[in-house]
Amino acid sequence: MSNTKDWAFSHDLATAAKWTPGLREIFEYRDLGIKDGTKGDYVAHLIRHNGKKTKDEVQQWHVHDCTFQLVYVLNGWATFEYAGQGQKTIRKGDCINQIPGIAHREIACSEDFEVFEIVAPANFKTRIVDAPQQQQAAE
Repeated sequence: MSNTKDWAFSHDLATAAKWTPGLREIFEYRDLGIKDGTKGDYVAHLIRHNGKKTKDEVQQWHVHDCTFQLVYVLNGWATFEYAGQGQKTIRKGDCINQIPGIAHREIACSEDFEVFEIVAPANFKTRIVDAPQQQQAAE
């Protein structure tokens, strides 16, 4: 982690928002300027469904190599399955502290699904992993 004194003030304007492809083919991403402002210590972005119906690798079991991941649902819903936690459906207003290294996969999401996410570090890796051996019953 860099020295916070190296961080820069940022102001990301909604009127200048740029939505780009990212990790997920069915989503588009809006970087909120935190990655540059924190010199890569954190990334904060909005993620929203783009209307595509394709399946992608993140529907397989995977982990993110990060030290912090917060997901706050702005709109819609999604169902994920987490190792040791079972299936969880997150809906508008819900927040998840997705602990580092937890294996998970997406089961389904609504076409109006949109989340605000903060991750550290900004340039985290995502790895496909084997399915966990035992799963708890669904919620």
